[in-house]
Amino acid sequence: MHAVEIIRKKRDGLALERDDVARFVSGATDGSWPDYQLSAMLMATVLRGMTDEETAWLTEAMAQSGARFDLGRLAGRKVDKHSTGGVGDKTSLILAPLAAACGVVVPMMSGRGLGHTGGTLDKLESIPGFRVDLGAREIVDILEDVGCVIVGQTEDIAPADRRLYRLRDVTATVESIPLITASIMSKKLAEGIDALVLDVKVGSGAFMRTLDDAERLARSMVRAGALAGVRTEALLTQMDAPLGRAVGNSIEVVESIQTLRGQGPRDVTELSLLLAARMVLLAGRAASAGDADRRVREALASGAGFERFRRMIERQGGDPEVADEPERLLLAPGREIVRAPRAGYLTGLDALLVGRAAAALGAGRATAEARVDHGVGIRVIATLGALLRAGDPVLELIHRDGNGLADAADLARQAIELGGAPPAPRPLVVGDVV
Repeated sequence: MHAVEIIRKKRDGLALERDDVARFVSGATDGSWPDYQLSAMLMATVLRGMTDEETAWLTEAMAQSGARFDLGRLAGRKVDKHSTGGVGDKTSLILAPLAAACGVVVPMMSGRGLGHTGGTLDKLESIPGFRVDLGAREIVDILEDVGCVIVGQTEDIAPADRRLYRLRDVTATVESIPLITASIMSKKLAEGIDALVLDVKVGSGAFMRTLDDAERLARSMVRAGALAGVRTEALLTQMDAPLGRAVGNSIEVVESIQTLRGQGPRDVTELSLLLAARMVLLAGRAASAGDADRRVREALASGAGFERFRRMIERQGGDPEVADEPERLLLAPGREIVRAPRAGYLTGLDALLVGRAAAALGAGRATAEARVDHGVGIRVIATLGALLRAGDPVLELIHRDGNGLADAADLARQAIELGGAPPAPRPLVVGDVV
């Protein structure tokens, strides 16, 4: 009867005890709670919420539901970064080697794309031979040698989260800040890190559409990290338009390489540098924010970050020549230009619709089990604020044999917003939670 009593308490809005939360997570892990009881508890949580204390208990219990990385033999503070997901967000591929070049140990556990948002693992797997399914010993060895590693969640990391997330996805219980917090932070705590930098996206292409919601999520995750002894900071960044000029998998790796060579788009470069500098400061590798910024810019300008990326590819089984010759990442052969329907200033490029267009081409997945086509995607040709004539190119759709092209083109056309005056400047960073 313990499960029913705990569900009833949450349903009635009563505060749970730490043992109640532990029993819930244990039931998800060992199967003693059937799906219908777990689903009832999830729905009660969505409707009644959780206190900061309950959320911290849930996060810690989920982190303890499986194995945890032992990084004790590695000297220095271990720092990770997590993004809540966006369109064209490839900063992890850039900032991890930049921070490593500055002496930070970066164990990064990333995810796959789902829906309109891209996944870091899908991007890296477009590199021939690149492995994201590494064992604990391999992870530590690569961190010792390179300073950074990017891997997927193993079967024994936070297994309670895996079962609960699968249920949340089919029971309309995804949109809960305590549940989102516990899902994200439990996996981060299991990495054995000392500090974490969060990039919480806000806008049309983000899961958090409003600044208020993004701030609530950021504060919840920062508190959960702090209560678990992990120094956590969050930046709130804009996701109304795609980040950079590449949306897809192979094409985003190419843009990441260009950025590490000092030739990337300004927004991608600046956000990557900003997040990497936060990591360097939290790792104690810089005396001040200004010193951290200087160090990561030097790592970019000198090519040290690029060399770390090349070594990470090689150590994770990928073809290191891709870093020198990104054209080895073969893009699909089809090209379709989406043009401005009339004259005007490009005032907006809806990130959600661009992300959905890329997914329609095959760059994303509708279900966790679906496969992606690494070679398809979208190239942004016109920048926000540009004065366009009717028929000027705005987006280039990269497709394979026309698969999904009609739907993608329709979505891409809907994403284009034109006006009679240039848009007001949009700050990349719209908030900060520490």
